[in-house]
Amino acid sequence: MAATSKTVLPEESELTVQEVNVSWPVLQAASVYIGKACEWYNNEFMLCRDEIRDPRRCLNEGKAVTSCTMDVLKKMKKHCYDDFNAYMICLERSSGSLEFTPCRKTQAALDDCVLKNLNIERPSFGYFCQAKVHNTSRPRPEPAEPPTFPDATPGLPADVPREKSKYSNRLWYKS
Repeated sequence: MAATSKTVLPEESELTVQEVNVSWPVLQAASVYIGKACEWYNNEFMLCRDEIRDPRRCLNEGKAVTSCTMDVLKKMKKHCYDDFNAYMICLERSSGSLEFTPCRKTQAALDDCVLKNLNIERPSFGYFCQAKVHNTSRPRPEPAEPPTFPDATPGLPADVPREKSKYSNRLWYKS
């Protein structure tokens, strides 16, 4: 979307939101729980972004996703601090690419804690790749008009005289 002098931008206060200021290992360790707990808010935001195609009109949905993420992280810190730290440190220190395989025992302890205290069950492998229907209260946008293109240029008439080719026979493949 290109901005012009007529583009109305939101106020600074509308754009100000508390950021999720955590490191990559923390996000890697908490990602499946955040994804599961904030799935509805994230789907609402992505649907808004895809249908409306104007990021200024989806600010509230984006704020809801950030707020949900912060809420999940605060609850995990309050209820599962030791298990979460053990899992995060294992991910960070066991390999250079944050692989899950060496940390399955600490992952199981964190899964149990999160299920017991936050009631968030770890989703099965491939859960986020499955197609799902998202029900929303937002009205459907008006369907976009299909693009119309002018008629193609007409071809040459069949009786146009053709010159003999300069360098070889045009019909060399037919003989």
